[in-house]
Parts: sequence; structure tokens; C-alpha cells
Amino acid sequence: MPPADQRSPSRRRVVVGSAAALTIAAGLLVHRYGSGDSGDIVGDALYATLVYLVLALLAPRSPRRLIGAMALIVCAVVEFLQLTGIPREAATVFPPAALVLGAGFDQRDLLVYAAAVLITMVIDVAISRAARPRTLSPSH
Repeated sequence: MPPADQRSPSRRRVVVGSAAALTIAAGLLVHRYGSGDSGDIVGDALYATLVYLVLALLAPRSPRRLIGAMALIVCAVVEFLQLTGIPREAATVFPPAALVLGAGFDQRDLLVYAAAVLITMVIDVAISRAARPRTLSPSH
């Protein structure tokens, strides 16, 4: 029997969408009040979490490993894009672009993204398993 959220993509979208909204709120708070390395690391982790959640929202029936792999690829592409200077130029025209595209390459971010995506995926799987309907085994 498939997990409950795979039978009901609309229910999964509500849960994932709510988690995404909370992640955005937390990210904006960290952006506003966080500082130094710890603020940067938490912000990067929330960014990777949000990428995972957006992908899960767009493809609620996709396997968690695929969503995790795609999230990590998206985060890495955005991070390496920062080497081109395009995100920095975009942010001068539209400052909120820096929240999505970043400003400068930092290899540590790639490790933070990987850890955050893995943690998010594990939590997603755990919630999904907990939501499965329980079947009673026949008594002998």
C-alpha cells in the first residue's frame, strides 16, 4: 500500500506548503536578525530546506530520494552560478534577488545544503510513514 501522502497529493501539498511558508518566515527572520557564520549557516540550511519543499510541492508523488537529489542539484547550481557574478548584478537591479540567488560563492554552503536536504528528506520520510494507515494483522 502506498504512503498516505502518495494517495492524496492534495493533502501532501497542504502539509508541504505549510512547511514551506514556515520555512520562508524563519528564513526572513534569520536574514533580518541573524549575523556572522551562524546566521549564514542557518540561512543556507533554510534555503536548502525550502528548495526541497518547493520541489515536493510541485511533484508530491515523486520519491523522496529524487526530490532530495534534485534539491541538492538546484542548490549547487545556484551556488556555482554565484561564480559568474550574475546573481550580484541581478541583486543590484532587484535587491530581493539576493535572497534567492545569493551573492558570493562559498564552498561551505554546499556542505550545509547537503546536510539540510538530507535532514529534510529524513523528516519527510518519517512524517510520511507516520501518516500511513495502520493495518491490523490477523490474530492466530
